[in-house]
Amino acid sequence: MPIDTLSAREREVLRLVGRGLSNKEIATALGISHQTARDHVSRLLRKLGARRRTGLVRAALEPDEPR
Repeated sequence: MPIDTLSAREREVLRLVGRGLSNKEIATALGISHQTARDHVSRLLRKLGARRRTGLVRAALEPDEPR
């Protein structure tokens, strides 16, 4: 799934993951609960077909490369 099909919130979370933020730091930055941040990251893993968080970082840095 191409990154441009993600919602604005999903792209925002992906950008923060790409900057190396933890779920707790993402939650603080976005003013959401830790669980909600975790849910966003889990959804991104599924949508982008990434096995690990490092796959999301790679997707954030190299959006046209396969995970």
